[in-house]
Amino acid sequence: MTIPLVMTFVGTDRPGLVNAISACVADNGGGWLESRLARLAGQFAGIVRIEAPTASVEALMAALKALETSGLRVTVEVGDGGADAELREVLTMELLCLDRPGIVREVAETLAALDVNIEEFESALVSAAFTGQPMFKAKARLHAPPTVSAAELRRRLEELAGEMMAEISLGKD
Repeated sequence: MTIPLVMTFVGTDRPGLVNAISACVADNGGGWLESRLARLAGQFAGIVRIEAPTASVEALMAALKALETSGLRVTVEVGDGGADAELREVLTMELLCLDRPGIVREVAETLAALDVNIEEFESALVSAAFTGQPMFKAKARLHAPPTVSAAELRRRLEELAGEMMAEISLGKD
């Protein structure tokens, strides 16, 4: 039997970080299943879904924690196997607007008020085509509960887009 684990880490970017982490996983019989890794502001950060045989989970967790001596901050949590309590509709949202503080908060508040879960979220600053102004661009994968229709979510996001002077689109995943 295997146990699902979710590991997060962050540390100063340097060659060999992924090698050190993946070696701990492999050396303890674990499997690297899914990950999101990125260099941000000189730091290398990631979230990784791994699984390990029940008998080696403690050793794997200890080996990963031992990486902290090399400057990585590591956390490991036992996952639930991915079981969702209820069916939710999967939607994608894309957003583009002039950059300013509070954009993510405003979108997240709107989604939380509707009990919409953010499953994935990616964002970046890009330059506007003609002016070069910084534009905030985001893409999210959302799970809407059965009590919220795509039409209602779209209406609420369009209201928000008007307030923010943003382009927000919503589609099926």
